[in-house]
Amino acid sequence: MTKADIIERVAEQCGIMKKDAVGMVESVFSIIKSTLETGEDIKVSGFGKFEVREKHERRGRNPQTGEAIVIEARRILSFKPSTILKNALQDK
Repeated sequence: MTKADIIERVAEQCGIMKKDAVGMVESVFSIIKSTLETGEDIKVSGFGKFEVREKHERRGRNPQTGEAIVIEARRILSFKPSTILKNALQDK
């Protein structure tokens, strides 16, 4: 599903014009993005939790050459689905 598909479904289900749905969807995604950029978690009841985690620097190796390298510290985004969502996926 693409962003355009989401916009179309929001417009249909809410009975609004597609132009208004574009603004709504863009606003929601903008809020989610800016919240995650600050490192804050997002919990959506019945859906799941988006969490920004810190990964520490660690040793690794280049699989082609076998050379030892250092993998730099970084931030990653993880998603943990809610029990409700997990159960809904298993029922289908």
